Amino acid sequence: MVRRVVVTGMGIWSCLGTDLETVKQSLRTGKSGIVLEEARLSYGYRSGLTALVEKPVLTKRDLDRHTRAGLSEEAEYAFMASRQAFAQAGIDDAYLLQNEVGCIFGNDSSAKPVIESARIMEEKHDSAMLGYGLIFQSMNSTVNMNMSTIFHLRGVNFTISAACASGSHSIGLGYMLIKQGLQDTILCGGAQETNYYSMASFDALGAFSVRMDEPTKASRPFDKGRDGLVPSGGAAALVLEEYEHAVARGANILAEVVGYGFSSNGGGISQPSDDGCCIAMQRAMDDAGVRADDIDYVNAHATSTPQGDMYEAKALDRLFAGKHALISSTKGMTGHECWMAGASEAVYSILMMQHNFVAPNLNLEEPDECAARLNLTPVTVDTELNLVLSNSFGFGGTNSALVLRKV
Repeated sequence: MVRRVVVTGMGIWSCLGTDLETVKQSLRTGKSGIVLEEARLSYGYRSGLTALVEKPVLTKRDLDRHTRAGLSEEAEYAFMASRQAFAQAGIDDAYLLQNEVGCIFGNDSSAKPVIESARIMEEKHDSAMLGYGLIFQSMNSTVNMNMSTIFHLRGVNFTISAACASGSHSIGLGYMLIKQGLQDTILCGGAQETNYYSMASFDALGAFSVRMDEPTKASRPFDKGRDGLVPSGGAAALVLEEYEHAVARGANILAEVVGYGFSSNGGGISQPSDDGCCIAMQRAMDDAGVRADDIDYVNAHATSTPQGDMYEAKALDRLFAGKHALISSTKGMTGHECWMAGASEAVYSILMMQHNFVAPNLNLEEPDECAARLNLTPVTVDTELNLVLSNSFGFGGTNSALVLRKV
């Protein structure tokens, strides 16, 4: 028997909003979450641009002090998103205590607690001053270890560390484990810290836009005038579940994961590849048993960097030129949500599928020559979506693509 994998719950904590309804409205209206943060310039950044993500306010009514102490910034975001996802899936604490649920999150850094630990040691020269929580905040597995503890998750439990494809790979691997019969339910997602400690090295590479006079126009995926990405973050969570298992417990099914594709470029550590992009997309469509003609919408990875957008445009042109699929990158609104992006963009794509619209590729005024033949939309389009392809690519040449179907 072929096991189908469906999404029964979603949660989001992003610069577009901290609940699904607000995020849906932001996507529909093309609302940008990007601002200028003067503190970044004071710290020494070339660019002070970033996305504004609300900091969760957690009290003892949410979690006990001991647990709160071990939460990194991105784990706080992930807790808020995961709580929403379980609530929408109709999964409460009693259910989690009685049933095995897994946890796979994408997370590829936890800079702030590492820097704070080093600063305390340099000042105090006494490791006893570090306290209890910093060790659990500083590990790359900070999200998984905290979510599995808080929600009593007793299934598969590990972190995907795959640069900007981390969140997408977490969904893809969750899908594979359920499809193979190894798990029935897995909490999947991605989380990204937004503090300026975590992004200085990216700024040093000259990767960020310096269009600081117009923050909301700085992130310009596929646009000829783009000059770099805008850092962003937050968390997104999805409850993946085997279809019959979901039906048996009366769960509301939001979408189906029908395809997962991956590849590695095998080239320079920061060098994109149109071949690698194509392989991941084609592998995802082959896994889903669909063709490019069947795809209604492509949520592009396009981060607004000159090189990355160009190579993805070349790949999209090879597969989708002349096809009916609309294409946009939601990063024009969100900036680049990094380790979270693959998961958040799956949430964004499902919201669009549910409500039959395509969010705009914000700030697209003149597509560059490689994107000229793509069916890019700079405005919101009301249209029925039944099949969506969502791309995520990252440093080190890691590529991930997901195919999602309306149920």
